[in-house]
This record gives sequence, C-alpha cells and structure tokens, in this order.
Amino acid sequence: MKIHFIAIGGSAMHNLAIALQQKGYQVTGSDDTIHDPSKTRLANKNLLPDAFGWFPEKITTDLDAVILGMHAKKDNPELLKAQELGVTIYSYPEFLYKQSKDKTRVVIGGSHGKTTITSMILHVLNYHDMQVDYMVGAQLEGFDTMVHLTNDNEFMVLEGDEYLSSPIDMRPKFHLYQPNIALLSGIAWDHINVFPTFENYVEQFSIFTDSLTNGGIMVYNEEDKVLKEIVEKSNHPIKKYPYKTPTYFIDNGITYLETPEGDLPLEIFGEHNLQNLAGAKWICQHMGVDEDAFYEAIASFKGASKRLEKIAENSSSVVFKDFAHSPSKVAATTVAVKNQYSNRRLLTCLELHTYSSLNADFLSEYKGALDKADIAVVFYSPHAVKIKQLEAVSKAQIAEAFEHDDLIIYTNPQEFKEFLFSQHLENTVLLLMSSGNYGGLDFDEVKGLI
Repeated sequence: MKIHFIAIGGSAMHNLAIALQQKGYQVTGSDDTIHDPSKTRLANKNLLPDAFGWFPEKITTDLDAVILGMHAKKDNPELLKAQELGVTIYSYPEFLYKQSKDKTRVVIGGSHGKTTITSMILHVLNYHDMQVDYMVGAQLEGFDTMVHLTNDNEFMVLEGDEYLSSPIDMRPKFHLYQPNIALLSGIAWDHINVFPTFENYVEQFSIFTDSLTNGGIMVYNEEDKVLKEIVEKSNHPIKKYPYKTPTYFIDNGITYLETPEGDLPLEIFGEHNLQNLAGAKWICQHMGVDEDAFYEAIASFKGASKRLEKIAENSSSVVFKDFAHSPSKVAATTVAVKNQYSNRRLLTCLELHTYSSLNADFLSEYKGALDKADIAVVFYSPHAVKIKQLEAVSKAQIAEAFEHDDLIIYTNPQEFKEFLFSQHLENTVLLLMSSGNYGGLDFDEVKGLI
C-alpha cells in the first residue's frame, strides 16, 4: 500500500509512519516544521521530507490513503487536494482501528495514567515474551518505537486519548477503537478548549464505555466516584471489573507492595502509580498473564519516559522530571514525591504550558495542587499565552488560584534558570513538572545541580 502522511512530524505520526514502513508499506509525508527527535528518526528511516512545506502535487490518485495529523489545518493544501481527488483520508486513530479490526483490541483510557498503565502492560508482556501490536504515548525502555503493527499478533494494545481525532474529525480518538477489553483510570476535567464544561467532558467517557464490543470487558478505578457512577450505571452488555489502590508501605525510601507471595519492592512509587499497577494487573490477567507472573515482571518496571523520571541522584538529593500539567496530576505527583521522601525538603517547579493551564477561567482548578511542596514555583511564558490567543494572565491571578503561601512566580526563562541554579539542594528533592521545557531549560545542565 502507498500511504502519505500530512503532518508527519509529531511523535505519534512519525512512529506510525515508521511502523508502516517496517510492515512493507510505501510511505511518504509532509510537514511545515519537524523537530528532533522526530527529525532524526525520520531521516534514519529515509522518511524525512526533502523540503518542509505543503506540496499538493504529492497528492495523486496513486495513493491508497492519506493519514491526517492534528497539526494540519482544515485549509491545508494537501488535504484540499486529497478531498478534491477523492483520495481516502484517515485520522490517526481511524487508521489504527483499520489495522486492528481483526484483533483483540485493548484500550487504556482516562484523564491520567494512560501512558503509565499502557507502559506497565507492555513491560509485563515483553518480560514474558508475549508479542502484541501496540501504540503508546511515550518511548519505552526495551521498545524501538511507540507504534508496532503486524499481521499476525492476536492483541493490539492502544493508549486511548480523549482528544480530537483530526481537524476534520471532531470525535475523541478513543471513541473510534471499539475495544474488546478496556480500562478507565479516572476522570479529571482537561482539554477545556474542546470540552468547555465538566459535564461535556464526562460525557465522552460515558460514550467510550458504551463503545465496547458486546460482551467486552471494562476495568475501572472504583475510587473515582464520577467514573464509578458512569460505568456502573451503563446498561451496555459488558463485564465490569473494578480496581482500587492495593495495600503497600514505604520503608527507607522504597515502596513495597503487599502480595500473596510476600512484600514486593517496586522501582516506582506514589498512590497514583499503585492504582495504575492494580489496573494493569487486571488487564494482563485478561490477556493471559497470571497474578504471580505479573508481580514477577512488574518489580523491574521503572516507569514511562517523563513520568516521574529520575534524572539525577546522590546520597542527599534527587531530581525528578514529570509530564504532569493538569491539576489532578500535579497534586498527585507532588503528594507522591513528598510521601516517598518525607524527611527531605521538596522544591517543586511547575510550568503552566497547555491551553487549559494558561486559561484564566481554568486556573482555579489548581487550588491546593502544590500544598505538599515546601518551596513552590510556577513558571509561565506570557508569549505562550499570546501564541495560544488567550487573554493575558497576571501573577496575581496565579497566586490567587493556587492559594499557596509564598508561591514564587516567574515569567522570564532566564530569571527562572538563575533561581533554580542558585538553590542548594542538600537533603532536597527537586521536582520539575511540565509538558514543555521552561522556555529552553537544558535538563542535562540540571543534572549537574547535584
């Protein structure tokens, strides 16, 4: 098959392009800008476009399909040409469904923990040499790509994002997969540019629950009251398996999980991660991994990339980088780190970077999110607010929203960096939370702070 990608430079899109090439497809693509690591990885596979920009002449009736990325606009010249010629156009999730429609589809959804749970499942399956197709939202240790497709594997494990499918398909991605087995980790309002009310956002998870195949399996976090109500009220003919935080304890900076075979030391920590583990265990059991085999494998799981990733450590200090940006994730991560290192000072730095987090109407959702931090810093770029065409946000609005005594706020990247590099980190945990990079912070330099 001959496939052309419009907006090939995103991590999801370039990984799918590489996976299709490995499957024997003829793949081309376009984008107006491509950054590393996508740029290097595409170049290594001879998939990097010869020139940046949009070239309608690339779109011909010889193509079997076009895959349209979210980065493209509705008036993209290549998209318009494809529509004019009647070339088949797929969104990313739509094409993944096409690739997996004859497989058992396992979809992991929820406002938080999707990537970690999917990563846990893939780690366990890989440990036991169980081959599956997959799509996950982070680079995993032991895996070459974030997308893997075959003709032969029985299962396809998919991270189910609730964001929109493409510029011309406004359905949430996870509505398209029709899972045989699914998991929902919890619901915390996000993507307010797309789902302007909490009720509208919650409705998407109800639709997802009812999209499972008849007789399908739903694994869900019963400690989330909103989610519990949605799943348990659903009249859709599915089997329902609740999970909750398993029993654990922390000893000398190590989290131990209590299991029937004894106390199991883990590489990960935090109540959120323990919940994720409980959900992943149910999914693995439904895929044929028994409980003992799951525990044996999960003991060596170190976490997904950028999810509470330890980037530096010595005898008295440790530095974590985390993707957390939504209020619930920020609060959960801050609590987890403080509980794990209760005898150390916690210096937490949060960058407000996403559309939602920079929206003045949404800021109040962050109330109390940094309460467990001994020193709390918030960084945001007024330039980023302007780019997203949002109303300007003031330092006073942020201080009022977080309700944290002595909150430190920076808007200048250089001033933030100077503050950070002036800190003495003895007996301290530094937690850097962002889906961005604090206006150009070099994390390799940060490693040298301890």
